[in-house]
Amino acid sequence: MSSVSDASACPCGRPQSYAACCGPLHAGAPAPDAEALMRSRYCAYVRRDADYLRTSWHSHTRPSVIDFDGPQPVWLGLEVKSARTLDAEHAEVAFVARYRIGGGSVVRMREHSRFAREDGHWRYVDGDVD
Repeated sequence: MSSVSDASACPCGRPQSYAACCGPLHAGAPAPDAEALMRSRYCAYVRRDADYLRTSWHSHTRPSVIDFDGPQPVWLGLEVKSARTLDAEHAEVAFVARYRIGGGSVVRMREHSRFAREDGHWRYVDGDVD
């Protein structure tokens, strides 16, 4: 995992420290809503926390392996464009995540993500990347 310290600003873009923001979710606390889960997943990519990513993925779409071998992006920022709850069990979050690989240009990944509750917890189902 990367070296985001508990006291440093949370990579997800909220003004709290990692320990007060995404840290508790990474430690097992349930996400209060789909946006919080999405932000915690972005933070897990920054930290290269494959275990959390697998845990937060819906069982019907979860990959068997999450691999951080090879060239990895340097995540530069997250902007949530919209978050809406569709019903008690489903939600959507649209976001833009910026990253760079090596000395390459900055890439803006736009995704419209879908979330569903599974066993009482929000889980990432899938998303459409623009």
